[in-house]
Amino acid sequence: MPKPVIFTVDDDPSVLNSIERDLRAHYGQDYRIVPINQGKAALEYLKKLEQRNETVALFLVDQRMPEMSGTEFLTQAMKAYPQAKRVLLTAYADTQAAIVSINSVGLDYYLMKPWHPPQEKLYPVLDELLQDWKAHVRLPYEGIRIAGTLWSLTSHEIKDFLTRHQIPYQWLDIEKDANARQLVDGVTAETKLPVIFFPDGQVLIEPNLKELADKVGLQTQAELPFYDIVIIGSGPAGLAAAVYAGSEGFKCLVIERAAPGGQAGSSPKIENYLGFPTGISGDDLTRRAVSQAKRFGVEILSAQEAAQVEVKDAYRIVKLNDGTEISCHAVLIATGASFHTLKMPGADSLNGAGIYYGAAYTEAINYKDQNVFVVGGANSAAQGALYLSRFAKKVTVLIRGHEITASKYLVDAIVANPKIEIMLDTDLVEVKGANSLEQITVRNTKLNELQTFDASAMFVFIGVQPQSKVVKNLVMCNNKGYILTGTDLMPDQKPPQGWSLERLPFLLETSTPGIFAAGDVRYGTNHRVASAVGEGSIAYALMKEYLRGR
Repeated sequence: MPKPVIFTVDDDPSVLNSIERDLRAHYGQDYRIVPINQGKAALEYLKKLEQRNETVALFLVDQRMPEMSGTEFLTQAMKAYPQAKRVLLTAYADTQAAIVSINSVGLDYYLMKPWHPPQEKLYPVLDELLQDWKAHVRLPYEGIRIAGTLWSLTSHEIKDFLTRHQIPYQWLDIEKDANARQLVDGVTAETKLPVIFFPDGQVLIEPNLKELADKVGLQTQAELPFYDIVIIGSGPAGLAAAVYAGSEGFKCLVIERAAPGGQAGSSPKIENYLGFPTGISGDDLTRRAVSQAKRFGVEILSAQEAAQVEVKDAYRIVKLNDGTEISCHAVLIATGASFHTLKMPGADSLNGAGIYYGAAYTEAINYKDQNVFVVGGANSAAQGALYLSRFAKKVTVLIRGHEITASKYLVDAIVANPKIEIMLDTDLVEVKGANSLEQITVRNTKLNELQTFDASAMFVFIGVQPQSKVVKNLVMCNNKGYILTGTDLMPDQKPPQGWSLERLPFLLETSTPGIFAAGDVRYGTNHRVASAVGEGSIAYALMKEYLRGR
C-alpha cells in the first residue's frame, strides 16, 4: 500500500523548503511528504490523490496565503479527506483566525512560526496527532475501483469479466455514493460508464474488454505464429484438452473471448463433480484448471474472439477479430453454448439493467434484501436461485413446465429453502422499466391468469444455443447449430460429403479433418461439467492420433 501523505502548503518558498526538510527528516520513512506552494494547485493535486485512492494523514497549511487562506483551503480539502488531521501554521497576528478555524474546519492544532527546534515544538505535536489518526483511520481499498451504476450494461460486463478472472475490485455505485459521483465528475463530463480507477493513477472510461485485459496484465496476443493445437473456448472441455496437450509437450494455445470457465465458471457451487464431496465453486474449479494448464506451458488468450477458421493445405488457420491469423495443425472447437435471450419488447433495453443472463454470482450482492426472480428450471437456474437466496429477501423461480428439471439434490435444497418460491406452469409475458427493471407480468398457463409483480432483478437461464458460428460454413451442423461429429456425420456408415481422407472421422472429429469439437457446442453432448471434461480429454487423445497420422 502507498505511504500515507503528509500534505503541506505554504506560498513562501523558504518556509515551504524548511518545513519539508523537517518533515522528511522525522516522518519520511513512514509517510510521503507532499509540499505545494499554492492553494488552488494543492486542491488539484488532492483530486489526483483521490483518484489513486491514496490517503492523506495530515494537512500542515499556512494560514496567510494571498490566493487562498489556510482555513479556506482546509474547508475544501476536508470534503475529500475528512479523517485527516488539520494543523495551521500561523504568525502571531493570525492567532485569532486560527482560534476561529478550530470550530469552522475542526482544526486539531495551530503552530506559531518559527517552530524551531522541531524536536521540541513540531514533532511532539504531530506525533500525537498521527498516532491518533492511525488508531481511528479506515484505510482505503488498495486495488481496482469501478464507478458505475447497476443500470449500465457495460458496468455489468466489466464486473463479470473481472469476477470471472478472479481479479479483486471495489464497486462504487455513483447513484448511492456521492464521493463516487464526485470522482467520476472529476475525470469526465460525459455520461460514459463505468469509470475504472487503478492504483497507479490511470483511469479507463468505458473500456472494451481487450483494453481492460491489457491493463490488468492478462495475455491478449499469441507468442508464436504456429501451434500444434489451437483450442477455441476455455470452458471445462477446452481446459481439459489444454492440460493434456500441454502435459505431453504440444505447443497449445487457448483462445477465450470473455473469461475462462464457460457456464460452469459462473456456477456458485457444483456438488456432483467427482472428487469434491462438499462441492466446489465454478470459479475455484476454473482457477485450478487454468493454473494447471499454464504450468504445462499452455498459452491462454483473454478478451480475444476467434472470428473464423479456415483450411489451407495441411494447416488450419484461426482468424481473430483484430485481424491476427494463427496457424496450427489441429483445432478444437470448445466454444460451448449461451443462454437464450428474452424476445419480448423492452427486454433488450433492460439487459444488464435488472435483467441478467446467468450472472447470479456477479450481481447477487447488489440485490440484498430485495425481491428477485429466476427464469428456468434446470441445474444452472437452481444453482443461481440458491446462491441468490443468500442475499435477496425472496427468490421466485418461474418455470414454464409442470416440474423443475434440476438434479434431485438441487430440487431438495430449493424446496427446503424458505426464501425460495417455485411457480410452475408459468410463462413470462412482459417486462417493464424505464432505466431499470421495475415489474414483470406472468401468465399461469393452466388457469390462463395474468399476474404482475414488482421486481428488482431477474436472472434468466432458459435453454442454450451453441456458439458454433466460428465454423459455420466449414463443418456440418444440425438445424439448431450443434456441430456434428464422428458417427453422427455418417448415418449411412459412409464418410461425410467432402471428406478427404481414407479413414473415417474420429469420434469427436467434425466433417473437416483436423477440426474437432467437444462440450456443449457438440451435438449429442450431455450438459454436465464432468461430461465436458471427459470430452475434452478424449478430444485431445484423438487430436494426438490425428497429428501422428499426418
